Amino acid sequence: MPTIGPSVLFAAGLALGVGTGVLIPRRNKPDVFTPPAPPSGEKRDLSPIKTPGGGVVHLQGGFPGPIPDIVKRAAYTAAYDRRMKHPAWTAEHLTAASLSRTAPASAPNANPIPLETARAADTAPVVKGDRSKSTFMEDADVPEAFRARLQDYFKSGYDRGHMVPAADAKISQQAMNETFYLTNIAPQVGDGFNRHYWAYLEDFCRRLTTNFEDVYVFTVPLYLPTQQPDGKWRVTYEVIGTPPSISVPTHFAKVILASRPDFAHPQTPSADKGLTSNSTIKELAMGAFILPNKEIPDQTDLRAFIAPVEAVEKAAGLQLFNTDLKAKSKQLCAVTQCQVIVRRFDDARKIKK
Repeated sequence: MPTIGPSVLFAAGLALGVGTGVLIPRRNKPDVFTPPAPPSGEKRDLSPIKTPGGGVVHLQGGFPGPIPDIVKRAAYTAAYDRRMKHPAWTAEHLTAASLSRTAPASAPNANPIPLETARAADTAPVVKGDRSKSTFMEDADVPEAFRARLQDYFKSGYDRGHMVPAADAKISQQAMNETFYLTNIAPQVGDGFNRHYWAYLEDFCRRLTTNFEDVYVFTVPLYLPTQQPDGKWRVTYEVIGTPPSISVPTHFAKVILASRPDFAHPQTPSADKGLTSNSTIKELAMGAFILPNKEIPDQTDLRAFIAPVEAVEKAAGLQLFNTDLKAKSKQLCAVTQCQVIVRRFDDARKIKK
């Protein structure tokens, strides 16, 4: 039975079935599978290291790293890169229900909710995520020496760019607040990118839920080489902060896996309105977009940024999906319209002022 990449099978808890299609069970409380942690605490490997001269070196501190900080939030999972001081990747699971701010349906065979509790929930006001109530925060769960700081972005010339956008976490105020941790943030060019074309791409990912039951999105900061006048290829990037500490990615990637019922096979409805059951064979579509961290004209065709998933994996040193899953997936832009909708909300706010 094939499975999604062994290194980062994230919040959806996917499991693939057999046959010509692919079966993706839906879970109300999905598991998060993360890479095994390096040795820690009492289990650290303190064995001496032999040197060519016959001596030994003792690592009193144990395993030195690198160590990713795995961050598990209400709306996403992320791996924080201590060296670059921004996420190495983030992963999220989008559905029409999650974006409409509705609570998930009860799991099958779950204990019934007491009548008094249910009545109280019906009359209580719905708590929704309000961006105006959220503020950027340093993440105290990251060791202080490796923590991104708010002051590092001050007068840097870059926006604090969300990897998982706040608009994807409207299910609750807590979920939205958690997108403002700096472990979900990377420096992005503001005008023409973070506030515009990148936001259009985020909106595109959300709109995919109108055509697909489940949409899984990886966001990956990248450092890509460019050819210099001397013919050599180099990776050059800025570092912001005082002292310089947060690296500015040259590119950002969105890698998308979307699923919906495959109508070439019998369909079985579920108890959840508008959804198919766990026994339904699903059609998969996969795509990746790599965007430069710079101003991008609104009229630019999104398809100009299409890239192989393997290109993102190779550049980032990740294995997002295994070869079997890739083989079972159709090209995203071959089965849906890959086009952004230009919405200049920031300009509208300026006019109102």
